[in-house]
Amino acid sequence: MQIVEWLRRITEIGGVSGYEQQILDALTEDLAPLSDELSSDALGNLIALKRGRGSAPRRSIMLAAHTDEIGLMVSGFEGAFIRFARVGGIDARNILGQEVIVHGQRDLPGIIASHPPHLSTPAERKKTVALKDLYVDIGYGQESVASLVQIGDLITLKGDTVELANGYVAGKAFDDRAGVGCLIVCLEQLQRLAHDWDVYAVATSQEELGLRGATVAAFGIDPDVAIAIDVGFGAQRGVDEEETLTMDGGPAIAVGPNIHPVLRRRIEKVAKANEITHQFEYAAGATGTDAWAIQVSREGIPTALLSLPLRYMHSTVETLCTRDMDRTGRLLAHVISSLDDPFAQEVGL
Repeated sequence: MQIVEWLRRITEIGGVSGYEQQILDALTEDLAPLSDELSSDALGNLIALKRGRGSAPRRSIMLAAHTDEIGLMVSGFEGAFIRFARVGGIDARNILGQEVIVHGQRDLPGIIASHPPHLSTPAERKKTVALKDLYVDIGYGQESVASLVQIGDLITLKGDTVELANGYVAGKAFDDRAGVGCLIVCLEQLQRLAHDWDVYAVATSQEELGLRGATVAAFGIDPDVAIAIDVGFGAQRGVDEEETLTMDGGPAIAVGPNIHPVLRRRIEKVAKANEITHQFEYAAGATGTDAWAIQVSREGIPTALLSLPLRYMHSTVETLCTRDMDRTGRLLAHVISSLDDPFAQEVGL
């Protein structure tokens, strides 16, 4: 997979939580040739099954990375200006002056604006502009706006994918479509690696609203073990070193109560054996990722988490190193290839 071109294609598609269908359509093209069976469920998860060798019944592993992105929704009007509400973790500090697309009767380009600082009071200039004081301007008059846009229409942030130096790339929705890209790299690697267990690679939905897709996918698939792939906070200015991951340092293997220690140790062992650059992150409680929902599905599923180092999360300039995506995909494939009966016994299956 040409990672930069794939990211450009897949992240410039709108896919706000609960409205991921265009993403599913695009990912179908990528996943169908790499899987034995492709399906979707009622909550919008796309499930690629690659069967293991040998006769059934086989044990299974579920991989999960979410497709949805944060966005906005039309909540009302003030003359020709559009008011909006957040869908997911939008930060008001990041969106003033942002280009957007209002998905009304047709896609309408717009900007997020507020009154100019010259007309603000001295006290207002010291504060972030509140969400209630922001609006979208699409350039039409009141009558045209009323005919083209209605309450409940989606608004997506516009962000082009920009290739930076030294394997770095910036854009929107890398959280967590970059994780989905790791699933594709993994499935590509598994075309040449033998594996005994069935693999369910799941592009999950509605993670940003509460891990909803992973919750139902884990219940429906009922895998023996699972690994979630998401993003972590890459090292950047103004953030404590203990709270961040090294960029270009490979995937971070999570450690904590959300993570099964036997599966975590297997991932670490495989990474070392295959000389795949990796690092660790602690998660003293809930990880806030699909791993959190999967772990407690049914009677409990041994679960692990790999995090891609990412700067400027939940913005339109999320930044990562493509080498970290490649490393994560390869690590997943080698872990899957290593799964056998002794491991199943060790993990308590």
